Amino acid sequence: MSTTTQAPTPPAPPAPTGSTKARRRSATAESPYSMAMAMTVLVIMAVYFLSPVYVLFSASTKSKAELAQSSLKPSTQFVDNLQQLFSEGDGIYSRWLLNSLLYAVGGAGIATLLAAMAGYALAKYQFRGRELIFNVVLGGVLMPATALALPLFLMFAKVNLTNTYWSVLLPSIVSPFGVYLSRVFAAASVPDELIEAGRLDGASEFRIFTGLATRLMAPALVTIFLFQFVVIWNNFFLPLIMLQDNKLYPVTLGLYSWQSQLSRVPTLQVAVIIGSLVSVVPLIITFLALQRFWRSGLAAGSLK
Repeated sequence: MSTTTQAPTPPAPPAPTGSTKARRRSATAESPYSMAMAMTVLVIMAVYFLSPVYVLFSASTKSKAELAQSSLKPSTQFVDNLQQLFSEGDGIYSRWLLNSLLYAVGGAGIATLLAAMAGYALAKYQFRGRELIFNVVLGGVLMPATALALPLFLMFAKVNLTNTYWSVLLPSIVSPFGVYLSRVFAAASVPDELIEAGRLDGASEFRIFTGLATRLMAPALVTIFLFQFVVIWNNFFLPLIMLQDNKLYPVTLGLYSWQSQLSRVPTLQVAVIIGSLVSVVPLIITFLALQRFWRSGLAAGSLK
């Protein structure tokens, strides 16, 4: 009769003492030196990027005579300068702001939708020529927009669409970078299993895209919209060659037209300065309004 011997059970590791726990906390916690260095870098970068805005704001509060002084201290003419801005040229500046909002919001919205659809299709559908199409899109990302301005003008001139809203809006709805970003994000954030589950439940492809994919791609779509909005809002060269009627100008081209008249109308100097400040406000509002979608999208991704 044979007997079996059991191996002795190894003793349990000792529970971490108070000093061990303290060492672990100190190892994971950031040192005061690194936090001070990070805050110093952030403060320097904030001052670097915000100092031009402060200089612009300070100049917007001064009269034409005070602009000749080198002081950066704000003055008391801000309200009067605003009134001059919106009354100059029968209120044409308000028309320029509305035009810029039309071009930027409409162009960025349509561009985001088209980029999301194209990127999702390139990421989740298998078809002949998919990689060739994606390579062409990458080529569009590398192509500078100024190189396409003259061909676009010739194309729109052939169909008599120059000097219209369409001549600025239609080129703005194409975003090769948005298509690239949508494909990368759709491939990483939209599981194939989720798409198959939707198909098994009887959902159409359009329903799967609008109900599931767009929600998971929300951070990328917000990024595409914001990038395209900023690009269109700051666009200058395309409206310059496409538009002749000042009622169709965006705010960038309108301020340039005032700047070119300073030798004949010196009083426009104040309007140009405060108009530049006002033109920055929509960009700030758009960024502050959309940043919460980034936070929510990152939080949702961390819970998956």
